[in-house]
Amino acid sequence: MGFYPGSFDPVTNGHLDVIERACKLVDKLIVGIGVHAAKKPMLSADQRRDLLAETAGAIGTRKGVAIEIVEFDGLMVQAAQRCGAGMVIRGLRDTTDYNYEMQMVGMNAQMAPDIQTVFVPSSPYVRHISATLVRQIAEMGGDITPFVPRAVLKLLET
Repeated sequence: MGFYPGSFDPVTNGHLDVIERACKLVDKLIVGIGVHAAKKPMLSADQRRDLLAETAGAIGTRKGVAIEIVEFDGLMVQAAQRCGAGMVIRGLRDTTDYNYEMQMVGMNAQMAPDIQTVFVPSSPYVRHISATLVRQIAEMGGDITPFVPRAVLKLLET
């Protein structure tokens, strides 16, 4: 069982690419939405959960993989342990991601040596997408159509 954590604020085509790739590695994927009281997200946790249920759920159905959406606060590795995951899935876009993630692997390995981290490289066509940039573009009135699934666009239009 795999655990794929993130803020998913909003869900991007990059996130969905990692989920699709992760489905080749596990028979069940738990997508963990990080919720932090100190942060002000663009979308509520409920909205993010609904978007993931729709978009990631469709991928899981197509790939024959059970997808579960959970929320967590605190340490990601502890959330993965609570869910019974044996691996954490992390998407990599570039060397900046890799350097940061390698630090996290070391820290997490000391806290939870039974959980392995598996890096999934992003596909070239979504490698440039980050939720932070998508939020900034959306907040400034730009077109985020190429970066997010239709469900996100539909939600933001309302």
